[in-house]
Amino acid sequence: MADKILSMIGLAVKAGKLCTGEFAVESAVKKGRAFLVIVAGDASQASKKSYRDMGNFYSVPVVEYGTKESLGHSCGKEYRASAAVTDAGFAAQIKKLIENKIDH
Repeated sequence: MADKILSMIGLAVKAGKLCTGEFAVESAVKKGRAFLVIVAGDASQASKKSYRDMGNFYSVPVVEYGTKESLGHSCGKEYRASAAVTDAGFAAQIKKLIENKIDH
């Protein structure tokens, strides 16, 4: 299941529908372009709280998944603590896969 999620993130990158890094993610959320924010499980507690608060304020779902390393690799980078999905279809699929993984 984990591979499916990271693969979907990789597809979103190739389609140009994912941005990574603190400033790009924040910008996408504030401009209303983000449909989902993914935060690495090993990101700092302050970062997680910041993204959750921002997601609540702008009504964007925020999910925690993977590590900074796994999230980064799926995006073609070394490490990434956060990513914003800017396509509704990709966001829905990734969110569903993550929720199904948590339920099982």
